Amino acid sequence: MTLVKTDKTAERGALPTGITRSPGSTLRRRTFLVGAGVTAGAAALARKLPLNVIQPAQAADQVKPAAPPEIKHTVCTHCSVGCSVDAVVSNGVWIRQEAAFDSPINMGAHCAKGASVREHGHGEHRLRYPMKLVGGKYQRIPWDQAINEIGDKLLALRQQAGPDAMMIIGGSKHNNEQAYLMRKFSSMWGSNNCDHQARICHSTTVAGVAQTFGYGAMTNSFNDLHFSKAVLFIGSNPAEAHPISMLHFLHAKELGAKMIVIDPRFTRTARFADHYVRVRPGTDIPLVWGILWHIFHNGWEDKAFIEQRTYGMDEVRKEVAKWTPDKVSDVTGVPESAVHMAAEMLAKNRPSSVVWCMGITQHHVGTANVRALSILQLALGNIGVAGGGANIYRGHDNVQGATDVGPNPDSLPGYYGIAEGAWKHFANAWGVDYNWLLSRFGSKELMEKPGLTVSRWFDGVLERNDYVDQPTNLRAVLYWGHAPNSQTRLPDMKEAMQKLELLVVIDPYPTATASMHGRQDGVYLLPATTQFETQGSVTASNRSIQWRERVIQPLFECKTDHEIMYLFAKKFGFANELCKNIKVVQNEPVIEDILREINRSCWTIGYTGCSPERLKLHMENKHTFDPTTLRAESGPCKGDYYGLPWPCWGTPEMKHPGTPILYDESKSVAEGGLPFRANWGVEHDGNTLLAADGSATRDSELDTGYPEFDHVFLKKLGWWNELTPAEQAQAEGKNWKTDASGGIIRVVIGHGCAPFGNARARCHVWNFPDPVPVHREPLMSPRRDLVAKYPTYDDKANFWRLPTLYKSVQAVDFSKDYPLIMTSGRLVEYEGGGDETRSNPWLAELQQNMFVEVNPHDASQVGAVTGRYLWVETPSGVRMKIMAMVTPRVPAGTVWMPFHFAGWWMGEDQLDKYPEGAAPIARGEAVNTGWTYGYDVVTMMQETKVSLCRLATA
Repeated sequence: MTLVKTDKTAERGALPTGITRSPGSTLRRRTFLVGAGVTAGAAALARKLPLNVIQPAQAADQVKPAAPPEIKHTVCTHCSVGCSVDAVVSNGVWIRQEAAFDSPINMGAHCAKGASVREHGHGEHRLRYPMKLVGGKYQRIPWDQAINEIGDKLLALRQQAGPDAMMIIGGSKHNNEQAYLMRKFSSMWGSNNCDHQARICHSTTVAGVAQTFGYGAMTNSFNDLHFSKAVLFIGSNPAEAHPISMLHFLHAKELGAKMIVIDPRFTRTARFADHYVRVRPGTDIPLVWGILWHIFHNGWEDKAFIEQRTYGMDEVRKEVAKWTPDKVSDVTGVPESAVHMAAEMLAKNRPSSVVWCMGITQHHVGTANVRALSILQLALGNIGVAGGGANIYRGHDNVQGATDVGPNPDSLPGYYGIAEGAWKHFANAWGVDYNWLLSRFGSKELMEKPGLTVSRWFDGVLERNDYVDQPTNLRAVLYWGHAPNSQTRLPDMKEAMQKLELLVVIDPYPTATASMHGRQDGVYLLPATTQFETQGSVTASNRSIQWRERVIQPLFECKTDHEIMYLFAKKFGFANELCKNIKVVQNEPVIEDILREINRSCWTIGYTGCSPERLKLHMENKHTFDPTTLRAESGPCKGDYYGLPWPCWGTPEMKHPGTPILYDESKSVAEGGLPFRANWGVEHDGNTLLAADGSATRDSELDTGYPEFDHVFLKKLGWWNELTPAEQAQAEGKNWKTDASGGIIRVVIGHGCAPFGNARARCHVWNFPDPVPVHREPLMSPRRDLVAKYPTYDDKANFWRLPTLYKSVQAVDFSKDYPLIMTSGRLVEYEGGGDETRSNPWLAELQQNMFVEVNPHDASQVGAVTGRYLWVETPSGVRMKIMAMVTPRVPAGTVWMPFHFAGWWMGEDQLDKYPEGAAPIARGEAVNTGWTYGYDVVTMMQETKVSLCRLATA
């Protein structure tokens, strides 16, 4: 909602009052969009035009630069689509950006955020130098003082309380190399208390999809939607959250694809739908089972696929049979005819794809939601085919890569876990002794215990120590590239911030952390660079890995994140171990060397074939890749898929082309094909978990199911002697994941097989709380009549080192006093916690105020008027002052708010609490201030899609 104010007596908007250092007049929304927008049609046309047709406008009095401009190839730092940006640099100054028409992903198109990324690099509201809070005011200090003071405090804390008294909350905007180095840094500090954004956006996806198919990632690509005959968007609003991905679907729609949108709110995506389904928040599983009921009832399932490639579908049938059309309609609020139409559209227009985002994942049953959708696609035979797939659109630009190789509390890079064997694998890769690594931890038990999560770190501070499963509570936190307003229960977080002995923020922007803590001292702000001031690789949602060139040198006194890590490692005494295999130049570890270490260690997910040289070659030859298949048909990258989507098997010398579609048996493994992963043994309850005879990838010499490969299996098959003597020496006693030579993988793929085996996808996951997904009412359910029928889980005493509540929360009926369902989502103008985008004048103009969407019926009950403030009150005792937007986009009984805002606290603007000149232009209440309790039972994903509230006029 943009309110253009023309009445001088009206309350002044955020933009005019917020810009203190930005020259020039304020742009209107239309002016900006006309100047910055590039339509899909224009992008497609421009690819066919001569290069001199599109040229930058030149001002008459422009002074020509002394040196010819350079074009630096980079990638947008906002969402995970992976749009290329061509940055034009003259004499070290980023003077403009141009549309990357040669990118097969965005084809010259940008959304509003992408069109304004130059301002992110040259932002006027950035942190410029290290700062320290003294007497409630931030003071400038030198870097040496900052490193020494923080380092001394942390070393003293470590000596007194052990390494687990500190937690690193990392970011998903770090490049792959920085994310990897951060996990390594935390490991050498001696703690698994490290986490990042993926915990609170798609950890349930990773767990649910990985335990069903084998890998926890998007199966196909944005571009692959061109082949879809129908697409179901559920809990996903790509028109705003991933705008350029929408172009690929709209192309499919032009070719006749049907579009189904399931969402409680009529979104900008829903306006394109052939079939829009409005569902009650928190009832996704009953709706999916209702769709599958019709598919089974009409015999529309893919019986051959189910027979050959799945395990446990009979158990699913039993659960689905309970969800007759009348029960589905009662629980979800969706008419039977609408459910039937969705089922018929998907079944009769195959291949059909399912796309989901945080509307599915951010629930206390998020992992079960994800699994239900995965099972739906298995039943339809839509996995492993072009135009099908389980397509998970990730949030931040590198949340996929940071999840793959970064600071996860329960795994080392590459999802290796934290058992002794995984630690020994990485000790070998890092060139350090395992016993030295062990000595860095408080104990072997702590070394092999998942750490605290970003979603609950404040409970690690506030909870009684005898309830926290580590020797001491948290006493120091490093917020390293993460926005605190992305998390729920902010009053509890603020209390924890005040109780900490040390709070450090490392970020290009101060984030809401700088203003919300309520402290007088003990806070440090360290200015990190943006991704435009460094170089490295970044992984898009479709698993394609792209190389960013450094556009500009670090501005002000900012330092790259990997240099800051190195400086702290020197202070802590493990810099030599951190960079044993990595060259360091002027305190900055060489990014290419970090990637090469990833190449030598992350065999599990095939980050081993994507060397710096190969990635750079792809970026230099983007124009040779087909924008539908992502394959290069000519040129130096011929045969490769753009960005070498992982797994890119073996060593770089093997030249594996990448895997564009996971679990596609129509290709050989050497050409990008794969079966399902054998990740859970060979049988269960007397039933085989391996694929049926005749179900294997093309050219496979084993035309049946088979387990993962190790040295024993290779010897039994007679393939061991195909390893060189040097490879045999390294592979002896190892499996495909721990063989540092890569020889096992090379030989296995040479025989047409997948290193991880050939199994069935699991519809029945016996190691989860609900082996087959079942409906459980939200913790804050307005339907108290359904709570008894579909209760939540029992409270858990020790879960990710903390007690976690379920039934005791659900037992309290808040619905009488708080009658409205509260939900939240994303805007096209802003991204994530919003600090950098709300500090961008071009974007701040587009959306100046935090707002709450209220249905006209509910608005009439409280006298809500568009443009006037309301109090939004929640069961946690919070009151948020938010501008009303009265609209039928939300149904009666439901309100919706965006989650990108911060800078207000329960009605009060916190401008004076930011460092001078570093506050975002657009500020408002953070919806998560008022969000209530709720966490996924597998991953500790926070609940942000179903709670309760009430409204009052302000």
